[in-house]
Amino acid sequence: MATKASIVQLLPRARIIHLATHGIFDDIRGLGSAISLAPGASFSPKPGEINGLLTAEEILDLKLQAELVVLSACDTGRGKITGDGVIGLSRSLISAGVPSVMVSLWSIPDAPTAELMSQFYTNLQQRHMDKAQALRQAMLTTMKTHPNPVDWAAFTLIGEFQ
Repeated sequence: MATKASIVQLLPRARIIHLATHGIFDDIRGLGSAISLAPGASFSPKPGEINGLLTAEEILDLKLQAELVVLSACDTGRGKITGDGVIGLSRSLISAGVPSVMVSLWSIPDAPTAELMSQFYTNLQQRHMDKAQALRQAMLTTMKTHPNPVDWAAFTLIGEFQ
């Protein structure tokens, strides 16, 4: 049910957006980096809805009001490196109006990432930590059961920390 069309329709109204899916890294253009969603099921989908990929270029056209977007997927923080910085999903989300974006810098393992995300939201919502503190504490907690940094250190917060 998480088709590209249905998700794109919901994004402008969301306060927190969390997408646990697959990320696709485009090191040529950067704007071709994408978040994988379910493909459209209609008989005459719009171009781009057939494959279900929401690209960084398409995100630029969105008007988002979320205070945080978490892309819990592989390589979502990567992009084309230019003199203006990294061009990819995080930059597109910030340009679309999101002040804080959490992304991964490499391929992430499922189980430790699920634990990290659960801790992050507990810290954010129940312990009332700011986003940066919530992520840091989630990493420290996850690292106790998964000591390999590959399992807990991939995520970074870009933008506002509060």
